[in-house]
Amino acid sequence: MRAPSGAEFGLRQQQELHETMRIALGIEYAGDAFLGWQRLSHGASVQAAVEAALSRVADHMLEVTCAGRTDARVHARCQVVHFDSVAVRTPRAWMLGANSVLPASVAVRWAQPVTAEFHARFSATSRRYRYRILNRAARAALEHDRVAWERAPLDAERMHRAAQELLGEHDFSAFRALACQAHHARRTLLQAEVRRVADEVIVDIEANAFLHHMVRNIVGSLLPIGRGEQPECWLRELLQGHDRAMAGPTAPPQGLTFIGPRYPALFGLPEEVSA
Repeated sequence: MRAPSGAEFGLRQQQELHETMRIALGIEYAGDAFLGWQRLSHGASVQAAVEAALSRVADHMLEVTCAGRTDARVHARCQVVHFDSVAVRTPRAWMLGANSVLPASVAVRWAQPVTAEFHARFSATSRRYRYRILNRAARAALEHDRVAWERAPLDAERMHRAAQELLGEHDFSAFRALACQAHHARRTLLQAEVRRVADEVIVDIEANAFLHHMVRNIVGSLLPIGRGEQPECWLRELLQGHDRAMAGPTAPPQGLTFIGPRYPALFGLPEEVSA
């Protein structure tokens, strides 16, 4: 006779004890139709759509906590959330049930029971973003809502060398939105890679956490370097100057995708979000 899996055992315990269970979800979404992740009173948000779908599956109201908020028109490949529920559902039922009522632009990729110690935001050790720039004379048509457009030729290698100045722990005030509500601007950048793939320039950035508009402001300052308008050392000067007004403009939102967070392996989450 087959031994029950960990998920089945946890489900059986929940059924017997009528206890609350914590569930983690991996969610992908296209940000075009939303005013961002966070629930709002005046417009559509990804959080509201997810909570409405999960509440129908659970047959009670619930709230989700995410790994990192995204702005309007920003996409996510694997946003991670957690929620607590007394409803007895299998991971497959959470996934398929939510997807049956979510809009086409949002999909639950996986669901998994986790311990009460897991927190989608505070348990994450890092977060990863990708910014795509279509670099050609003609604007995008098929992916106009997935890439930013720069018609002037960009030197991706030059941009990559400049971005290495940002690695490590720094005060990122020069790349912080004026409306940012973070208590301080110190963050640790773990990776900054710029590369060209055909007619796209791709920027991958990983950090322990991000400030509001931080990635888009970094990209907006890399573009003048790629065009040859600023020297490679300019990012270092901006970083040391701590002055947002001296840096480049905020890059458009549609080129940005939240790739996902990373968590310690002890939580047993899928490999794509495990350190």
